[in-house]
Amino acid sequence: MVRTHVLPNGMRIVTERVPGVRSVSVGCWVDVGSRDEAPEQNGICHFVEHMMFKGTRRRSARDIAEVMDATGGQLNAFTTKEATCYYARVLDEHLPVALDLLADMVLDSVFRTEDVAREREVILEEIRLSEDTPEDNVHDVFEQALFGSHPLARPVLGTAKTVGACTRGALVKFVQEHYSPSRLVVAASGNVDHDRLVDAVVQLFGERRGPAPHRTAVALNYRAGWVMVPRSFEQVHLCVGVPALNRRDPDRFALQLLDTVLGGGMSSRLFQELREERGLVYSTYSYHFTYGETGVLAVYAGTSADKAPEVLDVIRAELEEAYRGEITAEEVERAKEQVKGSLMLSLESTAARMSRLGREALAGEPHLSPRQLVRRIDAVTLEDVIRVAERLLRPELLTVVGLGAVPSSWRAQVLEEAAI
Repeated sequence: MVRTHVLPNGMRIVTERVPGVRSVSVGCWVDVGSRDEAPEQNGICHFVEHMMFKGTRRRSARDIAEVMDATGGQLNAFTTKEATCYYARVLDEHLPVALDLLADMVLDSVFRTEDVAREREVILEEIRLSEDTPEDNVHDVFEQALFGSHPLARPVLGTAKTVGACTRGALVKFVQEHYSPSRLVVAASGNVDHDRLVDAVVQLFGERRGPAPHRTAVALNYRAGWVMVPRSFEQVHLCVGVPALNRRDPDRFALQLLDTVLGGGMSSRLFQELREERGLVYSTYSYHFTYGETGVLAVYAGTSADKAPEVLDVIRAELEEAYRGEITAEEVERAKEQVKGSLMLSLESTAARMSRLGREALAGEPHLSPRQLVRRIDAVTLEDVIRVAERLLRPELLTVVGLGAVPSSWRAQVLEEAAI
């Protein structure tokens, strides 16, 4: 059962008691991500996330690690384009310790100058690692090409230039401006008592006050095109896709099924055609994200330079077939079962359940039970999936990004496409 509570300061608490488990996953979610940064601040949100583990007025970085290790639990965090989350997974008896630790980090981190300098170097190494990992980096390049001047184009890690220029004062000011109660959510799933958790959150967070900044929606001024980034890698890493649906679009369940049909598993069209039938790739898949104003639907494939033209032709052909409505009822039914099975398996994880609660609460979305989600998926028709494909996959709307050993024959084509 899911229960919610809103404190007088605007902070939200949402819990889900899961019978038969001894663990609890608890997260402190903040409604701020890389899209909320100024361009010259890019990466500051992720920098703040790192600094929250470097010490508070009560605990050193070593103390934080030792307290969590003593519970046998796990403590971690992540930053996305629209949210930051600090979370722990512990036995139920250690929930008070985990919650106290999270509150201490989020509310009372000290940002020592020497720690800022040291962690800056850590993040710069993380950026270098990302740039040296093309199968990851290509997605950042793709979203920069897809979103252009929109705030969603900014990479979560930032750049060497912006992270290098980030100061302690800027970090502290960013927290003061964005980590306000109205943007905080505590979500917990597992063997958790809602009323006791509310009482604990009131004690730890309830007195906090602060501004209530509001995220401004930004229209996407989309223009399709090609972006090729030659690098001395063995492969070409390709991303092909379009802006997709926002998180409240009623067609989002049909989009999930379309994604699954295209590249959501070993039986998907792309895996079967590119890997099984032609042997052109080792890795290929499709994916989608939903954001506040828009979203992403994309295909990834990694291949050698000599095979890249054929791989790109196959991807574009598959997307065009879907656009023309060449999708079968059998494919949609198989996708439904795959999505439902994946959903049910994920519900065995208290961390996955907690993540769902936190994301829904930040977005102001109603919670859908597993049964309601299954009904929404089952309600999608073949015609719905075809309609979404026709809505999104117009060939002239495709953005194409290549990173790595880009064929020289593509360069003139890139310039020609970019002029469209």
